[in-house]
Amino acid sequence: MVSWPPVCISVPSVVTSAQIKKRARELGFDACGIAPAAAHPELSFFREWLDRGYAGEMAYLHRSADRRADVRHVVASARTVIVTATVYNTDRPYSTECKDANRARIARYAWGDDYHDVIGARLEALLAWMRASSPEPFDARAYVDTGPIQERVYAQYAGVGWIGKNTCVINPALGSWIFLGEIICSLALDVDAPSLDQCGTCALCLDACPTHAIVAPGVLDSTRCISYLTIELRGDLKKEDRAAIGSHVYGCDICQEVCPWNAVAPRSDDPAWQPRPAWDRVDLLTLSRRSDAELGAALDGSAMQRTKLQGLRRNVAAALESL
Repeated sequence: MVSWPPVCISVPSVVTSAQIKKRARELGFDACGIAPAAAHPELSFFREWLDRGYAGEMAYLHRSADRRADVRHVVASARTVIVTATVYNTDRPYSTECKDANRARIARYAWGDDYHDVIGARLEALLAWMRASSPEPFDARAYVDTGPIQERVYAQYAGVGWIGKNTCVINPALGSWIFLGEIICSLALDVDAPSLDQCGTCALCLDACPTHAIVAPGVLDSTRCISYLTIELRGDLKKEDRAAIGSHVYGCDICQEVCPWNAVAPRSDDPAWQPRPAWDRVDLLTLSRRSDAELGAALDGSAMQRTKLQGLRRNVAAALESL
């Protein structure tokens, strides 16, 4: 028997690109774009980069090279890649503006909480919302930096920003002080137009790099990079490496600090990215005199855990030698 009047059953509509972007902003992301999961030509350079030896001791990059060649090697049914950007620029002067040679220089992204945890939680919240909003199930994986994905290429094709000569993704409104996050998914979403290169003839980042690690526009020899030397390189530092580090104890921001697109970059008041007291404009001698317990507490929940306490002390000792 058919009831009268008929009962209307509400069927949820397919989740859209516009809805995903709106929800991303509600979750704290500053930009969101969508790229097709395609064999973009820029992806093929990674193999050549590895063959040149630019990865140094980062063996995991060689092991994951096949998967990094295409996100469909990670999620076979992938059709789109959702890319988010989050500003971490805080209200502090750039290290290049500080003339104090005793200042311990720490990369801006590591001043606050570990972005893997913070951005990862937000991405998972976005993905959970997408699953709840979609009438059909879909395949998806979320990554923040650690996944086998060439995130900068997909950021460019998602319209989030272009890959600058300093190899960082630059957004014309946000600059390059941004964390990237991705959701690889099987949804057939509307994609964005790719970002166009707006570096022009500017070569400030190449000229400013103290170790000449940017060997060509958009090409970084990691083995020369201060970030690699202070974070990825294990064991003792060679004499020439200790000299190259200067007063840097964790990472380096020089190629971003000189970028004109960052001259007017917005600042974030997100508590997650504010500098922890232990790193906030600290001098080398003070940092060297902190106990293991003090440094261990400051490293807890920080991206600087990657170098561990031993690595941090090694870097501080090398920086003190340069004074």
